[in-house]
Amino acid sequence: MISLVIPMYNEEAIIESTIKSVTAFMDEKFGSKSVNPNKYEVIFVNDGSIDATLALAQNLVRDNANIKIISYEQNRGKGCAVRTGMLAASGDVVFFTDCDLAYGLDVIYEGVTLLSENRQAGILIGSRRKHREGFESYSLLRKTMSLGFFAVLRVYGGIKRTTDSQSGIKGFRREATRQILPFCEIDGWSFDFEMLLIAEKFGIEIIEMPVKIINHGTSKVNVVKDSLQMLKDISAIRKRVQKL
Repeated sequence: MISLVIPMYNEEAIIESTIKSVTAFMDEKFGSKSVNPNKYEVIFVNDGSIDATLALAQNLVRDNANIKIISYEQNRGKGCAVRTGMLAASGDVVFFTDCDLAYGLDVIYEGVTLLSENRQAGILIGSRRKHREGFESYSLLRKTMSLGFFAVLRVYGGIKRTTDSQSGIKGFRREATRQILPFCEIDGWSFDFEMLLIAEKFGIEIIEMPVKIINHGTSKVNVVKDSLQMLKDISAIRKRVQKL
């Protein structure tokens, strides 16, 4: 079974399009319309939205048994939303991606295929650095800051086996989530780094897949504020993971 987790926060402008696109894609690739039907589930996690996101989503999925919605009132951050969805997932493989489907949906099928071909791997991450057009549509400033931050994560953060810890598309085998999630505490943007550092600590095999952003939504990241918070988080995460 394949599980797909999608966090959502104030997504009323795009949630209808996202749900329709995801439903059609998952049914075609993994559901009743696929060549080799394989049960799937999609879990949308409402991270305390204050607009009409939740009501719209509930109305759109009320007759679809393959789609679930989890919701809580207080906004806690993307890390909390993703972790909540992953803990609720029933799939043998669990992927997560952003509500704006920044990397498209074909990467989900490609990722599931790669994990099935690499049975030793517990985690697959999309890497913009592995794709020749990974940063093609980025402004020079954003590209420079992104690459600079990756360098910081590798040197200061201690990440050794991944080239793009912050990409918004990742897949986990159930066994890997059971090993990693009990030790995760970060609710904010540093949650990816935390999961991958724990995975490296436990010797979980990580493979990468080249990806590029094809849908540019409105970023919710405050470059200066969130980057400073991430650097603070990284220091605390490293100290905690070293003790595991």
